[in-house]
Amino acid sequence: QLNILELFLDCITEPNERLVEFGVGGICNSCVDPANASVITQCGGIPLVVQCLSSPVKNTVNYALGALYYLCNPSTKNEILKPDVHRIIRDYSAAGAVNSSFSNLANAFLDKHVNS
Repeated sequence: QLNILELFLDCITEPNERLVEFGVGGICNSCVDPANASVITQCGGIPLVVQCLSSPVKNTVNYALGALYYLCNPSTKNEILKPDVHRIIRDYSAAGAVNSSFSNLANAFLDKHVNS
């Protein structure tokens, strides 16, 4: 058992931005599978992914937005949609002129988990 998901989560806690990018990218790619999303959630991954929303690395923010899109469900919605996180996602949604990728991911998140 390699515990890859836990390894990705550990990478997010590192001070090296490359490792954080690698870790949240792995989480983003893994959490599409509901079984993996459950493991990530049970291992305390949501706060780690949320902290990646404020990263200076664009890929890290993109991966975090994508991961939250897939991690958000009825049992995690209250943890993910705290007021400060909701505000950050809304800010990214409005940033279309600055970064269309952030805006598109944030809008997809809001459409699926807030506006529906």
